[in-house]
Amino acid sequence: MRWPERLAALALAAAAAVAQGTPDAAALYQTHCASCHGADRLGGMGPALVPENLGRLSPEKAARVIAEGRAATQMPAFGDRLGADEIEALARWIFAPPPAPPAWDAARIEATRRVLVPPERLAKAPRHGADPLNLFVVVELGDHHISILDGDRLEVIARLPTPRAVHGGPKFSPDGRFVYVASRDGWIIKVDLWGLERVAEVRAGINTRNLAVSDDGRYVMVGNYLPHTLVVLDAADLRPLRVIPVVGRDGTSSRVSAVYVAPPRGSFIAALKDVREIWEIPYSSRAEALPVYEGPMHDYRADSGEAPPLAEGAFPVRRIPVGTFLDDFLFDPEYRFLIGASRQSRTARVVHLAVGREIARIDLPGLPHLASGITWRWRGRRVMATPNLREGVVTVVDLQDWKVVRRISTLGPGFFLRSHEKSRYAWVDVFFGKDRDVVQVIDKERLEVAATLRPAPGKTAAHVEFDRHGRYALVSVWDMDGAVVVYDARTLQEVKRLPMRKPSGKYNVWNKITRSEGTSH
Repeated sequence: MRWPERLAALALAAAAAVAQGTPDAAALYQTHCASCHGADRLGGMGPALVPENLGRLSPEKAARVIAEGRAATQMPAFGDRLGADEIEALARWIFAPPPAPPAWDAARIEATRRVLVPPERLAKAPRHGADPLNLFVVVELGDHHISILDGDRLEVIARLPTPRAVHGGPKFSPDGRFVYVASRDGWIIKVDLWGLERVAEVRAGINTRNLAVSDDGRYVMVGNYLPHTLVVLDAADLRPLRVIPVVGRDGTSSRVSAVYVAPPRGSFIAALKDVREIWEIPYSSRAEALPVYEGPMHDYRADSGEAPPLAEGAFPVRRIPVGTFLDDFLFDPEYRFLIGASRQSRTARVVHLAVGREIARIDLPGLPHLASGITWRWRGRRVMATPNLREGVVTVVDLQDWKVVRRISTLGPGFFLRSHEKSRYAWVDVFFGKDRDVVQVIDKERLEVAATLRPAPGKTAAHVEFDRHGRYALVSVWDMDGAVVVYDARTLQEVKRLPMRKPSGKYNVWNKITRSEGTSH
């Protein structure tokens, strides 16, 4: 059952339960929940409590959270204050749809915006001695912080609080000075890596997937699950510039799986969860020179009718129809081709972005995690490689003929694959397997596993990232008493271990802003 159908079934069941004379759940909510989750259930300090935002949580699990609280969050336990029937009523009530569909328009976004450090108070030069382009931003999910790590001395130089549940990976301004961080609850924060401080924040959605930053540094685009929108923010102060409803040609409203930036094209590209379309939204006049705006399949839409391409602030939408739902993308280095994965298919689809149509299919069973794929030169040809979320395999594909070159067996399904143009190795975790405490190191020339490392036996190892020079490979030990473990990228020997609170992703400034060969973009 697809999520919209499951959501409808849950909502009907919840509405029936509410109508059966159970305790007054609405009154209980206002008394015990509204201060954190919002009087309208759209979130505040806590997440939104509406059916579309509850993921795969069931009413039974929700009742347990209400009764027992949730560790490492500000969610308290109510089991000593509410009776079992009251807890059950609350749990079922949040799965009933609110009186009006959740909305988060430009006015509501603007009302949440705060500029914490005005431009005149920004640091005039870095307030630290580290190489600004060899910093890492480390997301610590355990206690909702980011750590700023000096990639040369391998020391933490700052630690800053974030909203809960950071998701989608921080993104950098083109010069690497600023980093933008998104949370699942829609909060976007802007951090100055010179001054080591938060400088602005805004809530751009109710349930957000990720963000992307234009390569001219002017715009941030946010992709939302709820409401079904793409939001354009001014990168300078996070002011909302445009809210784009995401509706397919057939009128179907769609969640946004992810939004990407395609720098050579001067555009954002959005993956849509519920319609068979890819959206491209140009932001730069460079896009006018690209042969992408001709033919009947290209449809520019604005909120109030047709909009001319690249009119200031228009952000027109180009629709590319595809044969299935594609919600995970990888691009070739020149951004000529988009490779998209579908949860319903054994094949990945290759879309030629200039032509605007599918040109090939790749035999990729399971569930390839293309957003974590990488490319490199192999025997004179460009290849891509992707881990797989369902099978223990890394698949290597020739980007000229779209044929599978090799399937490299691993100890289990993996989440992240990383390398560096100066390294002979690609590193992959086994995030979903029984051996999730290992990372495996693949020889990029021989296309085989060269080493298996176990950073912390019994604890999940994940997300390798290299420093800008390719000297070090950093691995997360995904645990509340976790660590970032630093390896010599050539000898594969441990160099240092930095204690952290459930570190997840680590993002190197230089590798991200230069679109390094071994990292995702």
